[in-house]
Amino acid sequence: MDSTAAQNEKKKWLKMPHTFVILIILTLIAGILTYVVPAGEFERVEDEASGRTLLVPGSYGAVESNPVTLWDIPKSIVGGLVDSADIVFFILIIGGAFHIITSTGTIEAITGRVARAFADKGLWVIPVFITLFSVGGFTMGMSTEVMVFVPIGIAIARALRFDALTGTAMISLGASCGFTAGLLNPFNVGLAQAIAQIPVFSGLWLRAIILVVLILVTSLYLMRYAAKVKKNPEQSLVYELEKGAEEKELDFSDLPPMRLKHYLTLLTIATGFALLIWGVSTQDWWMEELAALFLSMGVVVGCCAGYGPSRIASEFVKGASAITYGALIIGLARSIVVVLDHGNVIDSIVYGLSMLVGELPASVQVLGMYAFQNIMNVFITSGSGMAATTMPIMVPLSDLLGITRQTTVLAFQLGDGFSNMILPTSSALMGSLAVSGIPYQKWVRFFWPLLAIWFVLGAVFVVVAQAVGYH
Repeated sequence: MDSTAAQNEKKKWLKMPHTFVILIILTLIAGILTYVVPAGEFERVEDEASGRTLLVPGSYGAVESNPVTLWDIPKSIVGGLVDSADIVFFILIIGGAFHIITSTGTIEAITGRVARAFADKGLWVIPVFITLFSVGGFTMGMSTEVMVFVPIGIAIARALRFDALTGTAMISLGASCGFTAGLLNPFNVGLAQAIAQIPVFSGLWLRAIILVVLILVTSLYLMRYAAKVKKNPEQSLVYELEKGAEEKELDFSDLPPMRLKHYLTLLTIATGFALLIWGVSTQDWWMEELAALFLSMGVVVGCCAGYGPSRIASEFVKGASAITYGALIIGLARSIVVVLDHGNVIDSIVYGLSMLVGELPASVQVLGMYAFQNIMNVFITSGSGMAATTMPIMVPLSDLLGITRQTTVLAFQLGDGFSNMILPTSSALMGSLAVSGIPYQKWVRFFWPLLAIWFVLGAVFVVVAQAVGYH
C-alpha cells in the first residue's frame, strides 16, 4: 500500500507542470541570464517606408550590466501583463464574440446539413468534413471546441461502416489543418504578425497553398485508413470500441435544421471577414480596429439570433471567461521578454544566436527556426502564448540573418500547429479523445506517420519561403 502511494506521488512529480509554472520558470531562468550573459544592444532605426523598427546589422556593442533582483521578477510578471494589455483584451473580445456566434447553434446547423447531404457518399465525406472544419481552424482558431462535434463525426463514420477513429480524425484533423495554415487566425498568425510588425493576415497566397496541401494529404491518409476498416473491420485500431457499438443509421431529425438566424449569422460573419481583409489591407487597421470589428460582429450576431442585450452580454462574458487562461499566458510570456530587456541581454542573445548560425546555409538557418518552434510547442501549447514568447527573439534574429519576417512567422505557425495533435498537453487532442473514448496510445499509433509527413512538408514550405523571399 505504501509503495503504491509512493509511486502515485512520484507520478505527480513527473507530470508535466502547468503552463503558468513553465512560463514563471522561464522568467526565473531569464533573470539568471541577466547575471550570466554580457549586456549589449544593437542600434535601431525606423524604416520610413514600412514604419517598422529594424536592427542595424553590425551595430552590436556592450552596455552597462543591469541584472534583475528577486523583487523584479513579480514586477516583471505584472509588467508583462501591462505591456501586452492591448493583445490580452483583443483575445478576450474575440473569445466573447465567437462564443456569441457559437451559442446561436449555427456551427451545429451547418454540420448537420453537410452530414445529411454526404452521409451516403462513402469516403468522400472525409475530405468534406476535413475542409469544413478547417474553415473554423483558419478563421476563429477552432481547436478545443472541436470536441463538441466529435460525437457527430463518429456517428457518421459508423453509419458508413468506418470506425470512431475515422470520425474523430476527420473533425479534429480538419480543424488542425486550418489552425496550422492560419489564413485569418487571429490567435496565432495574426498575433505573430503583429509582433513582427508586418501587415496582419498578409502573405495569404502561400498559406492558402499550405492549407490545400494539408487538406489533400490528410484526406488521402484518412481515406486510406477508412477504406481498410470498411473492407475488414478487424483492421480498425479501435476494434474493441467498435465491437460494442451498435451499427445503425443516423437519425438526421435530431440534427438542428438551418433557420433564419443561422443564415443571418453566416452573412454577418462573411461581411465581418470581408471588412477585416479590407481594413488591414487598405486602412492600416490594427488591434483597436480589429477588436472593435469582432465586438460589433458578436453584437450583430446576437441581435440576429433574437438575443436581448442582457443575453448578448451574458454569452460574451462566458466566452471571454473561457479564454482568460490563454489571454493570461500572453502576459506571462511577455514577462520573459521584460526581464531580458530590463537586464539588457535580449540583444546579446540575438547576437549570440546569429553568430552561431550565421555561417550556415540559409536553408539550414530557417530550418533551425522551424525546429526551435516545434520544440517550444512541447512546453507552451497555446499558439498566442508561444507567439508572445518566441517572436520577440526570432524577429530581430531573422533581420540579422536576412530571413524575411514573413518567413519567420511561417516557421512559427507551422511549428506551433503540427505537434498539437500528438502532445498529451494539448487540450484540443485530449478533449477529443476523452469524448470519443479512444486511448491516447491508439491515437499515437494512428497519427505518427501523418505527423512525420506534416513535419517534412513544413520543412519544405519554410525552405521554399526563404528561397522566394516570402513577403
